[in-house]
Amino acid sequence: MRANVTSYINGKSNWKKELETIRAILLKLPLDEDIKWGIPAYIYKGKNILGFAAFKNYCGIWFHNGVFLKDEANLLINAQEDKTKAMRQMRFYNSNEIQPEIIKTYFLEAIANSEAGKEIKPKRNTKPLAVPTILSSALSCDKILAEKFNSFNIAKKREFCEYILSAKKETTKQNRLDKIKPLILNGIGLYDKYKK
Repeated sequence: MRANVTSYINGKSNWKKELETIRAILLKLPLDEDIKWGIPAYIYKGKNILGFAAFKNYCGIWFHNGVFLKDEANLLINAQEDKTKAMRQMRFYNSNEIQPEIIKTYFLEAIANSEAGKEIKPKRNTKPLAVPTILSSALSCDKILAEKFNSFNIAKKREFCEYILSAKKETTKQNRLDKIKPLILNGIGLYDKYKK
């Protein structure tokens, strides 16, 4: 996977130096390096510990169970206040903000927390599946599409449904339906490309 992470970093020219600095620290630790959800991920004994990524205005590190970190340097934020209880993120807006010894301390603490079994497991969505009318109509008109859709697990069905339901305009809903039909017919989940 090292080649894939190198490719990821090389593709982020605005943040290449910062990502290489972060990665250099991580490669000295007892973590397995991988690509998950399209970005570098670091795993300890089969558990996702952290990942990093570059965005337009910053690069960041997120800790899957960062809620348990002491955060003595006050570097962590909850970037998705309404969605996540466990994940915490560090953001860097320039290379001067990255202090290797301090972030290494956070990395080591995250590994120790994992070793101690500190984690919040995501709750499963138990709400009934809400199939949008536009998708329901398409499924009732196309037997093959319906069979393929029904072969997905509930989580993947929910992703397709929520993708359409989150659109406000009917034209956007139709465009999204047109986009997901080939995925459904080919047995590909909406977010499968990010889960490799």
